[in-house]
Amino acid sequence: MQHPQDFPVAPLSGHTGWWLWLPMLLASVACIAALTMESKTPPLAAWLTVPFVLLVGVVLAFALRRRAIVLDNRQLQVKATFYTKKLAVEAIDLDKARVLSLEEHTELTPMLKTNGFSLPGFKAGHFRLRNLGKAFCLVTDRTRVLTLPLRDGGLVLLSPERPADLLARLRELATPAPRR
Repeated sequence: MQHPQDFPVAPLSGHTGWWLWLPMLLASVACIAALTMESKTPPLAAWLTVPFVLLVGVVLAFALRRRAIVLDNRQLQVKATFYTKKLAVEAIDLDKARVLSLEEHTELTPMLKTNGFSLPGFKAGHFRLRNLGKAFCLVTDRTRVLTLPLRDGGLVLLSPERPADLLARLRELATPAPRR
């Protein structure tokens, strides 16, 4: 039995957090502005909207921090915000796996969020790609993405700090050990 091996996820760009908190701040300001005007809404119910908006922001901020790629006992586990994907190494078509840039291979760009979390510079969860294929994504750096085609036709897009190291380790695990 092997110990779990962590592969750090590439860091988020600095502006990604702003895309989360700026709308929350604007929504809070809009709520406060609406509350100071005359309204027929009961005051207590109206004032509860501000902490609710802030609570949503805190929950989303914590979810944004939940990012991990772990290889444990021939199983790849990807944690991406509210989503987790577990794959046996045998389920991945490693002959077709590669590291690429989504800037150059735009057909693999996650476009339509079917069940995911998305901010500029960050994609997590289930998406339809530009080529209409399905993919599970944990993308934080579009320039170095590990594409893992699955034998069932799906695709996994990952942004580890060192994608080549993860791919090499997956290939090493997929290679049958020599018999003694």
